[in-house]
Amino acid sequence: MLRGLRAVFLRELTGYFITPVAYVFIVIFLVMAGVFTFQLGRWFQAEQADLRAFFDAHPWLYLFLIPALSMRLWAEERKSGTIELLLTLPVSRSAAVIGKFLAAWAFAVLALTLTFPVWITVNYLGNPDNGVILASYLGSALMAGGFLAVGSLMSAITNSQVIAFILSLVACFAFLLAGYSPVLEFFQGWAPQGIVDAIAGFSFLTHFQTISRGELAARDLVFFGSVIGVFLGATGVVIEMKKGQ
Repeated sequence: MLRGLRAVFLRELTGYFITPVAYVFIVIFLVMAGVFTFQLGRWFQAEQADLRAFFDAHPWLYLFLIPALSMRLWAEERKSGTIELLLTLPVSRSAAVIGKFLAAWAFAVLALTLTFPVWITVNYLGNPDNGVILASYLGSALMAGGFLAVGSLMSAITNSQVIAFILSLVACFAFLLAGYSPVLEFFQGWAPQGIVDAIAGFSFLTHFQTISRGELAARDLVFFGSVIGVFLGATGVVIEMKKGQ
């Protein structure tokens, strides 16, 4: 399985850089991160030696950019018919699903890593808590992985990249806002408190904000790990069901 996983991983990761997709994604991510941090977040005007404004923008950047990255994972394979070829190779379905996901995740983490000049800048201008910043980077990477796992399932459901993008966007938006007060207040009017607490527990934003404060609680790490595992497992089931369609 490891040999097959490695082959799929390298095939997919290399594929990103063969086309302009990788470069367009990275440039847009870096430019938009800068706009949210320096223009909308007014980082210099705040005169605070932290990267809160920078990391606060990540959920909203990922909301649009990660579905654009994940929509091609399986929809393109199904539309072109290469999914049948892929599944007939000596590669298990699990290796294909995990390999594709890890390649997309590695690419997203690469784009995140390229923001390191911001970290260098804040250390040059002040004396930030680098432990908190490192935890925030970890939380951002985990959140990107969660979004990608959701997008992987949505891409496996359809052979249209546009539909996969829309489905991923809606699903990620739901996970993002699950812990927002207006959403919880809507359910509190008629749903039992246990259901309300469960909905709040599915919020990507809440778990990310906890990690970005430097609190590496096991429940947040387990949450993102569980989301990734569940959605990748569901992706494998969907691919098996739609094999040959």
